[in-house]
Amino acid sequence: MNQEFTASARRGKTYRMAMTALMAAVTCVIAPMAIPIGPVPISFTNLAIYLSLYLLGWKWGSVSYLVYVLIGAVGVPVFSGFTGGLGKLAGATGGYIVGFLPMAVIAGLVIDRYQNRGIQMAGMLVGTAVCYAFGTVWFCFVMDSTPLAALSLCVFPFIPGDLVKMAVAMTAGPLIRRRLVQAGLYPARS
Repeated sequence: MNQEFTASARRGKTYRMAMTALMAAVTCVIAPMAIPIGPVPISFTNLAIYLSLYLLGWKWGSVSYLVYVLIGAVGVPVFSGFTGGLGKLAGATGGYIVGFLPMAVIAGLVIDRYQNRGIQMAGMLVGTAVCYAFGTVWFCFVMDSTPLAALSLCVFPFIPGDLVKMAVAMTAGPLIRRRLVQAGLYPARS
């Protein structure tokens, strides 16, 4: 019995490491494909993060995003518009890149604890609001902008698309997880 538990724990650890790397890679592929609409482009980064939260839970989903940020910070062009480096993090959109981490933690904790879709959506909304706050404050600082101007450029145009990305993740995330369970590839999360 103890050997069975150890083998199961090992499989779970291997799964988490492999899926964490896979979701970091998915983020690296999806995030650069941005739609430029102004100083802050429409990015699919948050969609990749939400999906990773459904597949990995808050802890490993957040680690997956942190791996992505570190890959971008060393200069690999994985940020929106195929950019990378510390200059991007220090630039006008750097606050949003950093703000995605607390977004992942907040949304992930709610997704992990509650099965109710309305509560999960509320968690994603709060997490996204925190991300918006980080990004807007940093944008104001770097661009010497007023908060209202920053919100008009960097937040208000993105709300409808972000709501769609949340709905897609709420639909696709559990479906992918169910398929992984059916295939025997989804161990218990920890």
